[in-house]
Formats: sequence, structure tokens, C-alpha cells
Amino acid sequence: MIDYPEKLDLAQTPTPFYSLDRLSERLGGPRIWIKRDDLTGAATSGNKIRKLEFLFAEALASGCDTVITSGGVQSNHCRAVALLGAQLGLKVHLLLRSDIAPQPVGNLLLDQLAGATISHYSVAEFEQLDRLFERWQSHYTDLGSRAYSIPTGGSNGTGMWGYIAAAEELSRDFQREGIVTAQIVHATGSGGTQAGLMLGCFLHQLNASVKAYAVCDDNAYFTDKVRADLQQWQSQYSPETDISILQADTCDQYVGPAYGVAGEEIFTMIKQIAASDGILLDPVYTGKAFYGMIEDIKQSKFTANDIVFVHTGGLFGLFAQQQQLGY
Repeated sequence: MIDYPEKLDLAQTPTPFYSLDRLSERLGGPRIWIKRDDLTGAATSGNKIRKLEFLFAEALASGCDTVITSGGVQSNHCRAVALLGAQLGLKVHLLLRSDIAPQPVGNLLLDQLAGATISHYSVAEFEQLDRLFERWQSHYTDLGSRAYSIPTGGSNGTGMWGYIAAAEELSRDFQREGIVTAQIVHATGSGGTQAGLMLGCFLHQLNASVKAYAVCDDNAYFTDKVRADLQQWQSQYSPETDISILQADTCDQYVGPAYGVAGEEIFTMIKQIAASDGILLDPVYTGKAFYGMIEDIKQSKFTANDIVFVHTGGLFGLFAQQQQLGY
């Protein structure tokens, strides 16, 4: 029995789990399943809320009245933090990365509606992100406030508990559907969901491997980032657990031109899957991962008979991409 730390009940879980039979048939196998973590809520939907249940619990237990976090200008994580912070009565300050003057659409519009304080920084300035966090922490301390910093994507040892719990949920899904061995795939941007799923499958003894599709950076980055998150979790929560066997499996072949920038093939696939299967993907995260999964299936790169795609959300990012979608 795993002893979870305190969390808030913010997400609508368990999320649906079912097979994409028509897609599997079109590809000639294997069986493709989808875990609908895009349905963890309405405006707060996506994978981030699973992590934030634990992170916000820690913030409140620490007596904090302000939360600082960071991400891209269309960050799903920042949108979830802004809305959940408003729900919990906490001030939220977002440090957003963008080299161009952003338009108030998609996630950024929701950030503003939620009343978050927003500071925009260039990609170059974001290279000193730790200093930015320190600066704003000091600012709120000087004002007599107590600020809690959440790393990009909610990806640290505490946030990982969200996907340790999700792996336990998946174990029940597998048992119900008679899945014996599977390969779990998902998009990775900050590494926290990846590390959490890997550790969760290990702790809950799922006969499943985890393959992540990078939407930024490269394989070497995620190898180091996941290892660091796992070591932080081990140090903070379970020093006696031997996790040396866990190694990140990250595919960086489908990142595209840059983070937040997708090629025409991604937009074409997004429209096709929406029309054929009723699944809404986004060009920043899930679209790249889903496209990569399909291409790798075509190239027979998967060995399991069952592939599970964890849909991590991103619906609101679509509304900032209307022109690229051809509408």
C-alpha cells in the first residue's frame, strides 16, 4: 500500500479509458487505447491538475497566499494554476515566455480572465528562470506575503505524485479490459508526467513501459530531467526505494521546428483525427505525440499488442492556431 501525501480533490477522476477501434483498424493493429486525461475538468482540464492537487495542498499547508509559476505563453499548466488559484483564493503570478507580443487568445485569455498577474519574458531572459523566481519570491516577501513557487509544468518530486496516482488508476483500467502487457505513450515537455508515470508503473507493478514524445528539447535533456525528478522524489519521500532501474525512453524525432511550432503534417493529422474519431488534439503537445505514435506504429517500432495514449489535454491551445488550421 502506497502512502500518498496530502492532496486536494480538484480533478474529475477516474478519467475515461477506451479503445480507438477504428484507428487501430485503419493502421492494421496493434490495439490503441486512450486515457482521457483531457477530461479531468472543464477549464482546468489536462494532466496538470493531477500534479496540482498535491502541489496546491503543499502550498496551503505551508500557509502561502501567493503562487508563482512559469511556462510558455500558451501554457496549459499556467492556465490551470491561474484558474485553480482563483478557485482557492490564492494570488497567482505567471512568468510567461514569448519572443513576440502575444495576443490574448487561448490559454493566455483564460489566464487574464482568472485575474493572474502576468510577466512576459523573452526566450533569452527565460534562460535565467531561477533568478526570475528568486526575484519575485523576494518581491512578495518584502510585501509581507508568503509565496510558493511551482516549477514549469508542476514537474518536481511533489508533482510526480499526480501520475503515480494515475498509474494506479491505469492498473484498474488494465485489469478491467484484460490488458496484460502494454506500452504507454504521451507527450512530454517538462518531464514530470513522464517521471511520474514511470515511477507509478514501477510502484504499482504494471507490466507496461512508458514512451514519451518530446515537444521540445532532446532525448539527452529528458534523460537528465527525469533522473533529477526521480532522485528528488526518492530523497524527499522514499529513500529506501531503489529506483536505479528506471530509465527514460524519449523520442525526440517529432519535435518539429520548435516548441509551440508545428509543421503542416501535424495540423493535417489533428483535423483528420477530430473528424474520424472525435478526439481533439493540440499542435503544441498531444498533436506531436499522437502523430509520432502513428508514424512509429506504421514503422513497426512498438512491440506490445496494446498501446495506451495518455491524452494530456491542450484544447484551449487550438484557439490560438486558427489560421494554421486553415479556418
